[in-house]
This record gives sequence, C-alpha cells and structure tokens, in this order.
Amino acid sequence: MMPPRCWATPPVTKVSEPLPSGVALRKGLNLMKSRMFVCVATLAMVFGGMVRIADAGCGTCDKTVVENAAANESFKTLVAAVKAAGLVETLSGPGPFTVFAPTDEAFAKLPAGTLESLLKPENKSKLVEILTYHVVPGNVKAKDVVTLKEAKTVNGKMVAIAVKDGTVFLDGAKVVKTDITSKNGVIHVIDAVILPKN
Repeated sequence: MMPPRCWATPPVTKVSEPLPSGVALRKGLNLMKSRMFVCVATLAMVFGGMVRIADAGCGTCDKTVVENAAANESFKTLVAAVKAAGLVETLSGPGPFTVFAPTDEAFAKLPAGTLESLLKPENKSKLVEILTYHVVPGNVKAKDVVTLKEAKTVNGKMVAIAVKDGTVFLDGAKVVKTDITSKNGVIHVIDAVILPKN
C-alpha cells in the first residue's frame, strides 16, 4: 500500500470577488491545517497497518522453541524425547537457545530399538546427553551458522559444522530448514540425529 500524496498542491479555485488579504491568509492556513491533519491520520493508519501485518507474518515468534516444536507434526518424537528427558522447563526458559531439531524421519534412521531404549527412565541421563548435543547457547541464525566451523553445545562438547555446495551439515546431518524464529531462540531442522562422541 502506497502512502497518500499528502503535500500535493491543491487545485486553484477561482472566487467571484477577491477576498481581503488577511481573510485569504487565514482561510489558506486553515485549509493547510485541515489537509495536514487528514494526511497524518491517514499515514498513521497505513503504516500502523503495515507494522501489524509484519508482526503477524511471524507465526512462531510469540512461542518458545518447545511450543513451536510441539505445534509441528514433524517433531512428535523429538517432543516426546524432550519430555522424557525432563528438559521442557529448561528449553521453555529465557534462553536464548539454538535448537538443531531432528525430524521424526531422522529418529527413524536410528538402529532398531535405540529410541525405545533411550526413552526408558533408566537411560534418562544418556537421553539428556544426546538432546543437549543438539542445542547451542545463543540465538544463532542461519547466516551466522554458515560462518562457523564448529560450535559448543549445551552438552559441553563441540559439534562440527561444514558447508558443502551451499548446504550446511552438522556432524554429517543435513540442515533442511532454517530460522524458525521463537521468542527464546531459533530452530533449524536437520535430517539425522547427531550423537556426541565419547
């Protein structure tokens, strides 16, 4: 939407008799004030609407990384694992957190029985170790990720980052979607579960 042409010169209107100069000046000033008021009000509505549209364009910005993951059908397994690991409260905190989130298909690539074993209460510490390896402190957007060779995870270990033909990989896992902006961080989607090295 283009803003109105507020300052266009109004058309000259002829009058039957010339007005005294003082009256003409006052009428002219009143006309200008009226036009300025209408113009400012119109601009306020136009640009106010533009701001609201821009805010509405980010449907994930008002939710945490956990809430955004839970709202995405591709992260059912990840959300279940986060709950089993007791990390919901942590990842719902102020952060910010950068989460490299494996999809359900990524978890399905794990060897048979691995996921089921990790979700058992007795293996909670191992599950926490793996999930926190997918989280980097800070709000690291895609434009910043591509400049890195490695990053320190919440796990405490370093994850390797490589860029090949314009595609980013973390320990061999391909980043397939980037910059799901959240109010406490950002999510990047990966196509494999990455495992910390012993």
